[in-house]
Amino acid sequence: MSHRVLAASVLGLLLVALATVLVLRVPWSSAPAPRADQVAALQSLPADAVAKGRAFHSALRPGTYGALVVALLFAVVLGLTPLGARLVELVGRPFGGHWLAQALLGGLAIVLIGELVTLPFAAWRQSVVREYGLSTQTWGGWLVDLLKGYAVGAVIGGVALVGFFTVTKLFPRWWWAVGAVGAAVLMMVLTFVFPVLVEPVFNKFTPMEAGQLRTDLLALAERDGVPVKDVLVADASRRTRAVNAYVSGYGATRRIVVYDTLLAEVSEAEVRSVVAHELSHAKSNDVLTGTLVSALGAASAVLMIYLLGAWTPLLRRAGVDDIGEPRAIALLLVIGTIGGLLAGPAQGFVSRKVESRADTHALELTGDPATYESMMTRLATVNLSDPDPNPVEQALTGSHPTAVERIAMARAWARAH
Repeated sequence: MSHRVLAASVLGLLLVALATVLVLRVPWSSAPAPRADQVAALQSLPADAVAKGRAFHSALRPGTYGALVVALLFAVVLGLTPLGARLVELVGRPFGGHWLAQALLGGLAIVLIGELVTLPFAAWRQSVVREYGLSTQTWGGWLVDLLKGYAVGAVIGGVALVGFFTVTKLFPRWWWAVGAVGAAVLMMVLTFVFPVLVEPVFNKFTPMEAGQLRTDLLALAERDGVPVKDVLVADASRRTRAVNAYVSGYGATRRIVVYDTLLAEVSEAEVRSVVAHELSHAKSNDVLTGTLVSALGAASAVLMIYLLGAWTPLLRRAGVDDIGEPRAIALLLVIGTIGGLLAGPAQGFVSRKVESRADTHALELTGDPATYESMMTRLATVNLSDPDPNPVEQALTGSHPTAVERIAMARAWARAH
């Protein structure tokens, strides 16, 4: 059996495993509330808040979609022409063209240029966020956060690139198998280290002061059967007025994290309602599900890359001889960019199903649909959400049910109980 046939067979098995995880772990039965209930929910929201949220998202769209188009064009120009390969060669030339210099410095150069060509759109989005009063950052603070993001991405990307091309160098015939395992392991490692090493780069986390709210949140987690290590407050107010909370980490690193903006904007009952939603993700092991999906997806991506490497016209267009050489970094970029765009709607669909289950769980845990509805209304208002976006846009980019879907669901739950 040839390596191509074997790799294709393993890819088929991984895709079956991925489908099995999704079928067993995702609540496919959940469905949005009837449209009539959503319309009623929309009409109950403050008209000025709805108008402002829609205007805000309308102002963001040129920057958002402009960045997507430019990023795709950049990837195509570098990856489907010899320009990308020549750039990698040029960057590695001062180091004698060594493969390690090409892999690390060439990859970072391509990513950096890609970030620079989309930087005007990021600045545009930030200007809109500032104009609408959602951002509390100065331009200097925004730039510092941007540079931090670049640095974190460079470290993770550098590790991935050096690891990938080390494997292709050491295992020229079996790199597809070793690389698939390595990609899956990397995804699992990131799940554990992200809360401990990456989150503190962007926010300061302090234990919530002893008091009734902290006691209530820990009791809520205990009643839900979700062990948490601590309740932390993130200093989100230094960059935004948006409100949020989440349960971060897994096992010994799991903690409830509450934005300080949430504590300032909503009642304690609404904070408990938000946290009840987030506890669902821990109780249902959504982090584990996401890790499995990411690991299987990353392994499958490596195998797809290997199989695409057999397509000679593609290699010729990119000006490379082998997809496993560092000069093919730009080709890997365009494959990853297109793959990400195609996978995005499916990922959003799965996410909306999971979030819908968390909404129901929060209602069952608190038994307080009125507070849940008021909390959703406040979140939509403070975060400048479009409570009822265009269905096509929601299907393509939405990660959560819309605000009117969630309010209508809470009302339906109240009627049923």
